[in-house]
Amino acid sequence: MISGVFIDRPRLALVIAIITALAGSLAMLNIPVAQYPDITPPVVQIQAAYPGADAETVAETVAAPIEEQVNGVDDMIYMASTSASDGSYTLSVSFEIGTDADIAQVNVQNRLALATPLLPETVTRLGVSVSKQSPGFLQIVTIFSPSKSYDELFLSNFTSINVRDAIARVNGVGSATILGERDYSMRVWLNPNRMASLGISPQDINKAIQSQNVQAAVGQIGAPPISDQQALQYNITALGLLKTPKEFGNIIVRTNEEGGIVRVRDVARVELGSKSYNAVSKLNRNPATTLAIYQAPGANALAVAENVRAEMERLKSRFPGDVTYEVVYDSTAFVTATIDEIMYTLALTGVIVLLVVYIFLQDWRATLIPALTIPVSLIGTFAVLLALGYSANTVTLFALILAIGLVVDDAIVVTENVQRIMEENPGTTPKEASRQAMMQVTGPIVATTLVLIAVFAPVAFLPGITGQLYRQFAVTITAAVVLSSINALTLSPALCGTLLRPPSGERRGPFHWFNLGLDKTRNGYVRIVGVIARRAIVAGLIALAAGGAAGWLFQNTPTGFLPTEDQGALFVNVQLPDAASLPRTETVMEQVSKIASETPGVANVVTVAGYSLLSGR
Repeated sequence: MISGVFIDRPRLALVIAIITALAGSLAMLNIPVAQYPDITPPVVQIQAAYPGADAETVAETVAAPIEEQVNGVDDMIYMASTSASDGSYTLSVSFEIGTDADIAQVNVQNRLALATPLLPETVTRLGVSVSKQSPGFLQIVTIFSPSKSYDELFLSNFTSINVRDAIARVNGVGSATILGERDYSMRVWLNPNRMASLGISPQDINKAIQSQNVQAAVGQIGAPPISDQQALQYNITALGLLKTPKEFGNIIVRTNEEGGIVRVRDVARVELGSKSYNAVSKLNRNPATTLAIYQAPGANALAVAENVRAEMERLKSRFPGDVTYEVVYDSTAFVTATIDEIMYTLALTGVIVLLVVYIFLQDWRATLIPALTIPVSLIGTFAVLLALGYSANTVTLFALILAIGLVVDDAIVVTENVQRIMEENPGTTPKEASRQAMMQVTGPIVATTLVLIAVFAPVAFLPGITGQLYRQFAVTITAAVVLSSINALTLSPALCGTLLRPPSGERRGPFHWFNLGLDKTRNGYVRIVGVIARRAIVAGLIALAAGGAAGWLFQNTPTGFLPTEDQGALFVNVQLPDAASLPRTETVMEQVSKIASETPGVANVVTVAGYSLLSGR
């Protein structure tokens, strides 16, 4: 009997338990923490821009060649694209659950390389990006000017230069994106009447700007193989890329033989502005820049959010006087509250279980055995979860709460049987009683473990998103049950042989009355079961009634994939007709923001383009 080895050598059982607990404790410090398991399909996004083109042109010249090549990439399930009237193009390619996002990105990049020669030159010059797209926001941070000293253009570029890259370098951040970004750009406002009188087309001006706004290597003076009599050698530096509106205005568009010169400033007005004015960003109707932060796959959401806040505090010391930031949306706040409640429930469940064990076993030494074995099984489960790449989330932690009632059974069976043998056989030592008890319960412990595995393990093989969600639930309970059975065969008999003492006699006081009541309840239950067992028709009717009630409840209970829970935030999308102008859009956004800000309980209103985020207090 394998348990006899551990009864005679309790230190060996303790070593196994300590190693299991240490492995689980280390896993708890390193396991990712999230609200739910990662159940969303990996997404790879392609982004391109064709300035000046309408949506139809983008669809024909950019979308068509890219999608023709990308379609059918390995493990792809579907793709969706958007060709916008501002010349932007976005293609999101979704892959099968479980696909390596890095490999998917490489495959898409290879397919895109085949389409690149077919794209317009302007598109390829601006670049086509391929990136892994995170499914949802981890945090949303707004950088704003409380006194409105700075406008959206300054705040957007300040964030792009000083904040975004620093946040993107934080460990665990997958990407940081400015929503409604406004990059500094030199805008050339053409005068069509003046251009028509001079016979100049927009292509002429565009060609002049591209040819004269260059960073050129102009060479050296006095470099070999010039004559040895040359004493000095100079590197020639040219003006390079133009930076100011005045420099752009001086670009020569045309000359003639008489020395006449037409410059850009003669046919256009040049100013430093935004690359695009298609989006506005505000916080409580104040100019702001919205920075969306996405979590890297497998990262600890709570740790990432904390590191982002710490980095923002560090960066804040270098902000201009009237610039500050606020985290207006933090998905980890709900996760933290959920995890705290689950941990409280887990601890409360453990206390209740041990209290019940003490009431029924009526011996603090016997109660101490489940109190030592239950944490080993639960903590050790985290090592299994980390090894399989799972996270600590509401599903796995809820499984641990259910597992408490399962893992405690094995320890109780062993302990109670040892106590029974010592009560029925006075003079039997705890070690001898432990050997006899294990000979009787080893088979049932293994059998019940296999039955529980047979119940929960098949859930781990469910396909699709449902299987991805509940796989961790099944693995958690299965791992806890297996570790519990190992403890029941090793640690529990070793502790029984070491800690338990022969009973001192009949219980007195409250335990005496409790035992009398328990005996009466048990005897009454046995009589009722005996009566029902002798009447098969009655037993069958009861079973049919119970089955019918279960079926009715199954049909009428509301169903859902995940429970709907208030997370303190609301996303609103206000969509206007395509012909609506930007000022009209801003007016509608202003009205939405005003109404939302006056709603009780709303702390912040963030508006970006046509989207609004309302966060509660």
